[in-house]
Amino acid sequence: MPSLSVADVKPGSKIIKDVITPLGGVLFAKGKVLLPRDMEILQAFMIELVEIEGSDADHKTADSNKGSAKTASTKAVAIVKDKNSTPLHDEYDKMLALIKNSYRSVPAVTLPIYELRSQLEALVVHIKDYHVLKFVPRMLNEQDYNYHNAVLSALTSYKIAQWCNYPQKDWMQAAIAGLLHDIGNAKVDPSLLHKAEPLNSAEREEVRMHTTYGYQFLRNVTAINEGVRLTALQHHEKIDGSGYPLRLEGSQIHFYAKIVAVADIYHAMTRERAYRKAESPYLVLEQILKESFGKLDPVIVQTFLQKTTELYTGTKIRLSDGSIGEIIFTDRSNPTRPMVQVAGGRIVNLAMERELNIQEIIS
Repeated sequence: MPSLSVADVKPGSKIIKDVITPLGGVLFAKGKVLLPRDMEILQAFMIELVEIEGSDADHKTADSNKGSAKTASTKAVAIVKDKNSTPLHDEYDKMLALIKNSYRSVPAVTLPIYELRSQLEALVVHIKDYHVLKFVPRMLNEQDYNYHNAVLSALTSYKIAQWCNYPQKDWMQAAIAGLLHDIGNAKVDPSLLHKAEPLNSAEREEVRMHTTYGYQFLRNVTAINEGVRLTALQHHEKIDGSGYPLRLEGSQIHFYAKIVAVADIYHAMTRERAYRKAESPYLVLEQILKESFGKLDPVIVQTFLQKTTELYTGTKIRLSDGSIGEIIFTDRSNPTRPMVQVAGGRIVNLAMERELNIQEIIS
């Protein structure tokens, strides 16, 4: 029997050959038994054929593969060396595909919460390899902004909950809250979410409704924490009561929502959108710091800044004037403006030279 079309593969089938994504990463490894959710992931990655146990395709193609074995081996080595081919990236891509399918099926289909949680658990296994300022997804495009924001917010919310010493049981719940905080956008007109021109007042109000839509939808989803539901509703509330939709203050806002608010702002501002360019991560951190005075939870913000800027001495960066250098000292009282050594040995103290900032972390 030849390789099967994905449409003909049944859950429970065992893969006998690695399934490779269009970008060369391993989507599913040889020997994996396919689960129902894996069918959606295969389709999301536009995989057309897979080889499963019982197929004789491995025998029929063996001879033709011999001639290309060396080339394939060379490609495999190149993939391993690619900084964006890591287990973290592989699990991230699977999470991205699953959340994309989930968003697209809302509200017609029940949210596959167990599958989402299972894949999120597989993703956070690699959380030690996730650095908020350094991590770059493999497949970035503006149309997929909401899905990337969901997965990145989940990872960062997990980190923040961990850094802030919340009970371990809340780490995963904060991550789920981050993953689903914008699920209400599935009910908002997509043309508004991707509109390049400024929104008028009526359009802004419609976009703001995503918080209410999200809460209403999640109320009907079993097996999730009430804090996750409240995060969908409250992640745009502000400590001083200036947020929306309910103008809540301080302790009225669930702490998951306070965590996700910081993660969401960071990833929203550092990702490119139809209506604006991506901003420097360090300038975004400075903006978040300003927001901690009355808008965002100050303890969460301070912890987030301190932990994300804990970079090793020698980390290579690019400054806003284009020069390349490396961090040589970070003052904990001014973490977004370290001292940097650039070409020729010149030392740049970013705390003094305010017109410059770190535009990009290179390594």
